[in-house]
Amino acid sequence: MRVGHKGKRAPSDAQERNVVMAKRKEGSFLTPTSSKRPRQEFIEHSDDDFNEEEWSNLQNDSSVHSQVTSGEVGIIESIKLKNFMCHSMLGPFEFGSNVNFIVGNNGSGKSAVLTALIVGLGGKAIVTNRGSSVKGFVKDGQSSADITIILRNRGEDAYRPEHYGNSITVKQHISLEGHRTYKLQSSTGAIISAKKEELTAVLDHFNIQVDNPVSVLTQEMSKQFLQSKNEGDKYKFFMKATQLEQMEEDYTYIMATKSRTSDQIEQGEEFLEGLAMQVSEKEARYKSIAALSEMQNDLKQLQNQIAWAMVRDTEKEVKTIKDDIDSKEARTKKFVEKVNEWKDKVNVAEENHRTIQEKLEKLTEEAQNLQPSCRISKTDVQAKRKAYNDAEVAHNRAQADLKRLGKDHEHLCQKIKELKNSAERISEPERLEKQKRIDHLKEQLRTLCDQDKSTNQELEQFRHTIYTYKEDSVRLKKEECELRRKMDSQAQQLKELKESKTNRLKRFGEHLPALCEAIKIAHQQKQFTYKPVGPLGAFLHLKDAELALAVESCLKGLVQAFCCDNHRDERMLQSLMSKYCRPHFRPQIIVSKFQNKVYDVKARAVFHPNFPSVLTALEIDDPVVANCLIDMRGIETILLIKNNAEARRVMQQNKPPPNCKEAFTGAGDQVYQRRYYSSENSRPRFLSQDVEEDIRHLDEEVKNKHIHLSKLQQELRHVENEIRKNNSLLINHQQHQKDIQTTIRKINVEIADLESVEEHQSGVIPTLEEEVKITQQNMEDVKLRIHTYKKTMEQLKSIQQEAEQKLEEIKRKIVQIQEEAVPLQEGLNQAECELERSKNNLRHYEDKEKEHLKSINALKNNLASKEKELAEMIAKASQIHLERIEVTRTFKSLHTEIESLREKIKSERERTGDKEEIIRFLAMRCKIYFNSLLNQRQFSGKMQFDHKNGKLSITVQPGDTNKALLDDMKSLSGGERSFSTVCFILSIWSITESPFRCLDEFDVFMDMVNRRISMDMMLHMAQSQCYRQFILITPQNMSSLPSNRIVRILRMSDPERGQTTLNFHHRGDEDEGEE
Repeated sequence: MRVGHKGKRAPSDAQERNVVMAKRKEGSFLTPTSSKRPRQEFIEHSDDDFNEEEWSNLQNDSSVHSQVTSGEVGIIESIKLKNFMCHSMLGPFEFGSNVNFIVGNNGSGKSAVLTALIVGLGGKAIVTNRGSSVKGFVKDGQSSADITIILRNRGEDAYRPEHYGNSITVKQHISLEGHRTYKLQSSTGAIISAKKEELTAVLDHFNIQVDNPVSVLTQEMSKQFLQSKNEGDKYKFFMKATQLEQMEEDYTYIMATKSRTSDQIEQGEEFLEGLAMQVSEKEARYKSIAALSEMQNDLKQLQNQIAWAMVRDTEKEVKTIKDDIDSKEARTKKFVEKVNEWKDKVNVAEENHRTIQEKLEKLTEEAQNLQPSCRISKTDVQAKRKAYNDAEVAHNRAQADLKRLGKDHEHLCQKIKELKNSAERISEPERLEKQKRIDHLKEQLRTLCDQDKSTNQELEQFRHTIYTYKEDSVRLKKEECELRRKMDSQAQQLKELKESKTNRLKRFGEHLPALCEAIKIAHQQKQFTYKPVGPLGAFLHLKDAELALAVESCLKGLVQAFCCDNHRDERMLQSLMSKYCRPHFRPQIIVSKFQNKVYDVKARAVFHPNFPSVLTALEIDDPVVANCLIDMRGIETILLIKNNAEARRVMQQNKPPPNCKEAFTGAGDQVYQRRYYSSENSRPRFLSQDVEEDIRHLDEEVKNKHIHLSKLQQELRHVENEIRKNNSLLINHQQHQKDIQTTIRKINVEIADLESVEEHQSGVIPTLEEEVKITQQNMEDVKLRIHTYKKTMEQLKSIQQEAEQKLEEIKRKIVQIQEEAVPLQEGLNQAECELERSKNNLRHYEDKEKEHLKSINALKNNLASKEKELAEMIAKASQIHLERIEVTRTFKSLHTEIESLREKIKSERERTGDKEEIIRFLAMRCKIYFNSLLNQRQFSGKMQFDHKNGKLSITVQPGDTNKALLDDMKSLSGGERSFSTVCFILSIWSITESPFRCLDEFDVFMDMVNRRISMDMMLHMAQSQCYRQFILITPQNMSSLPSNRIVRILRMSDPERGQTTLNFHHRGDEDEGEE
C-alpha cells in the first residue's frame, strides 16, 4: 500500500520512470499532406531546439508499428450500472478491445456510462462536471447506487495475475450519504481487496488516470479548453494531460518529504527506529536526485578548474611561441649571411660572364668588321678575274682574227694568181652552166642553214637536259650521303638498344658502361670527393610513357650529362672521359653542390589542373639529379601538353599560366607565347620504356631506309646514264654542226668563185691586190692588238693575284678570330651555367629567408592571436571563477573526468528523467502531430509553448488562405472548432500512455466534411494502436461505418417510461476478436 503525505498519493513506479519511454510504442497514424507548414516561433526555451539525432529518434519513435494485435492490460471489458443518475439499470456494456462507438439520442444514457467510468475508478465527482458530490449520482428514490467495471489483466504486464487472473472486477457502492466502498474481485469472483489503496495500485500499474482529460475527455471540458483565452489555462491543460503536472508535484513532494524526514531525524532519536525504514525508502527515491546534485556540483568545480587549466596551457603555448620566435630570430642572421654570400657569388659570376662576353663580343665585332672587307675583296677578285678573262677572250679573238686574215690573204693571192693565169673569156653555154651551178649551190646553202639552225636548237636542248640531270645527280648524291649518315646513326642506335636489354646504360652510349665502371672504381679509390652522378637520364622515370619524346626534346643533351659536386671532381671526370669516350662525343659535365633534398620550388613552379610540369611528370631517383635539372633547365616552369592544338591554345591564345616559360607537346614540339618550333625527332631515344618496341620500330626504319637507299642509287644510276647518253648525243650533234658549217663555208667560197669569173681580169686583179694590201694592214693591226692584249693580260694577272692574296689574308684573319672565339664561347657557356647555378642558389636561399621570415611573422601573428585568446580565456575563467585556481592536473585528465561525469549525469537523467527535457520533448511531439493532423484538411496552425511562464497559445488557420491567421479558437466556426479539438486531442493521445481513451460527443458541431475527416483520423489512429481501447460517444448515426473486426457500435435505444433495463444493440460482435 502506498500513501502520500496528508492523503496525497505517493508517486507511482510508472510515474517515476521516464514518461517518454512508454510500455508500448505508438504506431504511426499521421499522413502528412503536401501543404507547407507555417514556420513556428517559440518564446525563450524553444521546443524546436532539437538536434538532428533527437529529431531522428522522434521520427523513429513515431513510425514504429506495434506488432501487438489487441490490448492486454487495463482496457475496459464491461460496465454495469444500477440506480446510477436517472437510470435504474444500464448494461452490462460489453466493449471491444479497440474502437467502440456509443450512439443514441439524448437521455439514452451515453454520458452516464462515461460518468460512471470516472466515478467507478475512483474519480472525484467534480471531474465529471455533473455534480460536486458522488451522492448526487444516486437515483432519486433509491438509497444507493452500484457501478461494476471489469478491467482486462493479461500478458506480461498483468497485475498480480496469480491473485486476480485474466480480469479485475472493480465494484463501487455509493450510499445516499456520499460514502463509497470498493470491492476488487478476481476473474473467478473472489474478493481480493476492499481498500482504495489497492485500486490506486491497480490504476498506477495500468497507468490509468480517470481525472486526466486525455483518458476521459468530457464535452464540457473540451469546450472550456478551446474557448478559453487564458494561455495559462491551456498550458495547465497540456501539463495535466501529459502527466507533467503530476511529475512536477512528485518532484516537489519528494523534496519536501526528504526535508521533513531530515527534520524529524534531528528532532529526536526516539523517532529514529520508527522512521528508519521510511527514511531509507525516501532516501532511496531521492538518492538519484541527490547524487545528481552532487555530480553537478563536482562538474561545476571541474569546469572551474578546466577553465583555469586552459589559461595555464595557453600561457605555456604563448611562452613556447615566444621561445620559437627568439630562436628563429637568432637564426635570421645566418640566412642573411647566406643570401649575401650567394649575392656576392652571383656578382662575381656576372662579372666573369660579362668579361668573357665582352671579349667574345670584341672578337665577334672584329669578325663582323672584316666581313665587309671580305665581301669587297671577293667582289674585287671576281672583277679582276672577269677583267683578266675578258682580256684573255679578246686576245684569243684577236689571234682567231689574225688566223682568219692570214687565210683570206692566202686565198686572195691564190685567186690573183689564178686570174692572171686564166684563159680568155668563157663562152655563153659555159656561163649558163655556171649560173645553174650557182643556183643549185644557193638552194643547197639554204637547206644547210636550216639544218644548222635546227641542230643548234637541239644542242641547246641537250645542254639543258644535261644540266638538269647533273643537278639531280648532285641532289641524289647529297641525299644518299645524308641517308647513309642516318643509317649509320640508326644502326649504332639499334646496336645500343639491343645491348641495353642487358645493360640499360648502353642506351646512352656504348662507352657509358665502361665509363661508369671506371667512375665507380675511381670513387672507391677516393679519387672523387663525391661520386659523380650520371648519366642523368638513367635516374629519370616517366609517369606517363606518352610524354617521353616531349621530355627528351626538353632536356636534350642533359639526358647524357653528368653532375659533379666540385671542380676537382669535374677535372677527374674529364680525364676519365678522355680515355673512354669517342673524340667527337663527350657528355656534358655540370658542377653543382650536391644536396640530399630537392629544392622547394612551390613558389616559382607552374601549376595547371590538366597538364603536368616536367618536374611533376618525372619520378627522379636522386635529388641531385632533380636539383641539377631545376638549375640547368628550370623543369619546374615547363608544361607538358600532349595535343599540339591544346598547347597553342594554352600558351598562345590566352596568357600562359603563371610561372610558365614554355611548353612541349607530345610530338616534341617547343611552344612559347609567340613562337613555335617543330621537333626533328619522331620517337624518343633514351627514355622510352618499351625497349622491344623501340628495337622493332628502329629495325623497321633501318629496313625502310635500305629500301629508300636502293631506290636512290637506282635513280642515280639512271640519271648518270642519261647524262652519258645526252653527252654522246651532244658531241655527235656538235660534230654534225661543224660538218654543216664547213660545207656552208665551202659552198659560199664556190659561189663566190663562180660569180667572180665573169669579171674582167683588168678590173678584178687590181681590186684583189688592193684587198691583199688591206688584209696585210689588218694583219699588222691585229698583231699589234695581240701584243697589247698580252701585256694587259699580264698586268691583270698580277692585279688578280694581289687581290686573291688580300682576300686570303682576310679569310685567314676571320678563321683565326673564329678559332680564338671557340674557347671563349665554351668559357661563356660555363660562365652562364655557373651564373645560372649561383642565381638558383641565391633564389633558393632567398626563398628560404622569405620562408623563415614568413614563419617568424606567422609565429608573431599566432602569438598575438594566442595572447588575445589568453586574455579572453582569463576573462571567461574569471567569469566562471573570479579567483585564479592553481591547477596541477592536465587539461586532458580534467576533460576526461568532465566527460565521464557528464555521461554519468546524462545516464542518471535518462534513468530518472530530466523534467525540463521531458516537457520540452513532449511539447515538440505534440506540436508536430497537431500540425500534421491539421494538414489533412489543408489547415495550418501553431502551438506556442512558454515553459518559463507556464503558457500555451494555439492559433488555427483554416484552409482558405485569404483569411488572416486567427488569434483565438472562438473565432472559428463550430465545425472548424470541433475539428481542431479532435486534432488537439489526437496529438495529446499520441504522446501519452493510457490503456483506454474516452471522448464524449466529439462531432456534435461538425459538418459532414469535418466529421468524415475526423472520423477517418481517429479510425486510422485506432488501427495503428490496436493495443489501446477507444470509447467514442456520439449522438450521430454510425450506420455508414463499414463493418469490421476492430469497430464495435453500441447503439442505445430511447428508454421507455417505467423501463428499468436499457436495451442496446451490438454491431460487429461477430467480427470482434483479438488480433
